[in-house]
Amino acid sequence: MEAIPSASYSMTLRVEFPHEVGSLGKILTAVGDAGGMVGAIDIVRMQKERSTRDVTVNARDSEHGQKIVDDVGNLPEVRVINVSDRTFLVHLGGKIEVNPRLQIRTRDDLSMVYTPGVARVCRAIHQDPERAFNLTIKRNTVAVVTDGTAVLGLGDIGPAAAMPVMEGKAALFKEFAGVDAFPICLDTKDVDEIVAVVRNIAPGFGGINLEDISAPRCFEIEERLKREIEIPVFHDDQHGTAIVVLAALINSLKIVDKKMEDLRIVISGVGASGVACAKMMMAAGAKNIVGCDSKGIVHEGRDNLNESKQWFAQHTNPEGREGDLTAAMEGADLFLGLSVPDVISVEHLTSMAEDPIVFAMANPDPEIRPEAAWGHARIVATGRSDYPNQINNVLGFPGVFRGALDVRAREIDEGMKLAAAEAMAAVISEEELSEDYIIPSVFDERVVPAVAGAVAKAARESGMARRIQERTETDLSATSF
Repeated sequence: MEAIPSASYSMTLRVEFPHEVGSLGKILTAVGDAGGMVGAIDIVRMQKERSTRDVTVNARDSEHGQKIVDDVGNLPEVRVINVSDRTFLVHLGGKIEVNPRLQIRTRDDLSMVYTPGVARVCRAIHQDPERAFNLTIKRNTVAVVTDGTAVLGLGDIGPAAAMPVMEGKAALFKEFAGVDAFPICLDTKDVDEIVAVVRNIAPGFGGINLEDISAPRCFEIEERLKREIEIPVFHDDQHGTAIVVLAALINSLKIVDKKMEDLRIVISGVGASGVACAKMMMAAGAKNIVGCDSKGIVHEGRDNLNESKQWFAQHTNPEGREGDLTAAMEGADLFLGLSVPDVISVEHLTSMAEDPIVFAMANPDPEIRPEAAWGHARIVATGRSDYPNQINNVLGFPGVFRGALDVRAREIDEGMKLAAAEAMAAVISEEELSEDYIIPSVFDERVVPAVAGAVAKAARESGMARRIQERTETDLSATSF
């Protein structure tokens, strides 16, 4: 089943054609016949005999885009002058920059911002290191750290190729939560080196977001950093995914009228996110979870399990199931896909329990196409933005870090994560809730404040907060004479 054309494969064709009735229509028909989706049409030049226009088109993938270009170019008297890939254009020069928060235009400005006045502020922080939260960017800054070993669905592509994703993450932090984030792409896969680098840069940041680091190394890196530094360390591929999945599941259960503790859950993919999702769902009351990897059901006694999968085997699969994914799916209430494309079919869905829930989250291509799952599953969600029910980490990490930074949290603990998921789910009212609206839009302005407030409250209650009062724009404790 073919994918729907998406803005991720969007291009602008500059086309020259005869200035006569019907010419533009033939071009648009050619795009439609090729399966493309036409967006904007802009006039570039109008001449007596020839016209030039920019036609924006969405395609399914790069090969499909080239076919559309070829079909348009093959029309009589039509010339494709240029093709611009709009996704590449938005990345030119990178997606983020650093700007000063104040103007430096006079000698007085310079003497306060830099030498000699800055020395007074340095001494104040030296005497009381906690004042760095007030007097530097530490109070609002997160490091987005990767080694480029598990980037999206691309795998180990290295730190340089991972930079566009980390830049995008930083841009989302700022856009949705006002958090300043910096991409830190490390040219090493050594656990000791990664831990040492992050530990040594931690004084300049209020939080650490680990990103796209492959399992099982990511578990050790996170655990060691949580012990060694006193700012939040949050592996978004694990905990961000788990928070948003739980929020979507909380609302799904309201629709299918089932309870968390009664569910039979199948997870395809027992990597970092799969293990974290299992832990989060168990913390919320789930009791029957079965995980599958490329070798089948993960169970106690299976050979060659790494440390994280050994934990998973010991704490899940209470019925001791063995076999493959097909066997695991029989009678399941929820399928949670965190693996690879096209691993399940309609036959798998028909073997599930009544009113099955399918979260097919492999990106960019899910475990089953939503078009195939619709009509066989009561609720279908993916990680994609071009289908309903997008389970996207951007719903979680901006608000989680906003709340943690606001109270200067030492850590993001389980209670804070659960609070984030519950707050996210509660953004959708009972009246709004439906099969194709179980999770808020990433552009819903209610999400970040709700999640941030719940995280901050949970941090205060658990003792993780250094700061009890709410954040204010003017922090009087910064004053020193």
